[in-house]
Amino acid sequence: MSATAARISSAMADSPGPASATKGAAPLCFVIDGDASIRRFLSLILHGVGVDTEEFADGEALRAALLRRAPDLIFLNIALESAEAIECVLTLARAGYWGHIQLMSSRGSAVLAHVKSIGEQHRLHMLPVLKKPFETGAVLKVLQELQLGEPPSLAGRIGLDEALQNGWIEFWYQPKIDLRRKQLVGVEALARARHPVHGVLMPEAFMPGATESSLIALSEQGLSHALRATRNFAKLGVNLRPAIDVPVKSLVKMAAADILESHRAKFKKGCGVILDIAEDEIITDLPLATSLANKLLHLDAKLAIDNFGRGYSTLARQKELPFAELKLDRSFVNGCGTDKVNAPLCKTVIDLAHSFGSTAVAIGIEKASDALALVSMGCDCGQGFLLGQPMPEQRFISLLRQRAGTRAQPDVGNERDAAAQRNEPKIKPTAEADPERA
Repeated sequence: MSATAARISSAMADSPGPASATKGAAPLCFVIDGDASIRRFLSLILHGVGVDTEEFADGEALRAALLRRAPDLIFLNIALESAEAIECVLTLARAGYWGHIQLMSSRGSAVLAHVKSIGEQHRLHMLPVLKKPFETGAVLKVLQELQLGEPPSLAGRIGLDEALQNGWIEFWYQPKIDLRRKQLVGVEALARARHPVHGVLMPEAFMPGATESSLIALSEQGLSHALRATRNFAKLGVNLRPAIDVPVKSLVKMAAADILESHRAKFKKGCGVILDIAEDEIITDLPLATSLANKLLHLDAKLAIDNFGRGYSTLARQKELPFAELKLDRSFVNGCGTDKVNAPLCKTVIDLAHSFGSTAVAIGIEKASDALALVSMGCDCGQGFLLGQPMPEQRFISLLRQRAGTRAQPDVGNERDAAAQRNEPKIKPTAEADPERA
């Protein structure tokens, strides 16, 4: 056994077992691939279901990381030259690695089977090989079978009243990215219901049929949670502008001003909250939007029009807009990098936003080609699977802390880009980085 392998083996022997076995600790996955876009793609999927990741461009960086902590799962790419992947497998075998290994490659089946057989001969836990390109669902299936991360939601439908009364409602946070600077600039708070039987439920499972009083209560709760979460992010040195969806009827009747005022003194530079209003709820009553915007302006709260696009002709005739942001409908964003209909629609909305001094935000970005097209169109910010999934507040904070720690103590041999060193997400989309297929 080499000196390096001996040190790794000793480190693993001292390890208490899988990271997920440690109370309160998230599972850990290593991703080894020379293609940065693939590493980022896998990390986004894993982060979205509560799994921490460390990314490595080569096996040497992996060996250095194993001296610190052993992961629950390793995604290992087999490149054109398979010798490095084989050496990684042998290093793990010599070290007595107890986790699972997920091989992935675009190479032929014979090569994949050969590398997998080497691992099996050395009694490593080798999973069925993933052949590139693979879909998101294939990765999620691996995690579910290993019981890593958040369990999948079961089919279920509950009432919002019931969820509020039982304290099942929680708020998850999705990153908002400055597309040109590739910098984290905000978050959107999204409601979820954590049911004791059905698991974490999406809004479509508890929002239909909600009463007006429940919607007001949910909006008030969401605003308070978003403001508290923003203060927690600020404690880590990350100042983010929160956004939250609010129905127009709720915004008219809820105690938004009181909630904002109660939090105002706790922010050094103001909370800068964005209240998203659906286009179909406000496009026919712009005077109401103007009135609401004026009432909230002194509290550093601004309005955004959500799912925007179909009401373009109405807004284009206005002399001024009460909206700080125009959020492009995802149906226009999807495919805008290649679709000859969606591309000009997106460009038109982006130009409209800028003509009124508003920020253009694209939601539902799922393909790198779309992200690149939006940047070329001058779109300011974006949200979507490609840039980051919604996650619980503590999970979001954990990732911010990880990135802060990465800046302080960079890994030897681990590839770092400028965004990571600035506590920003690594979002260098390339034409090859399609979040639907990796």
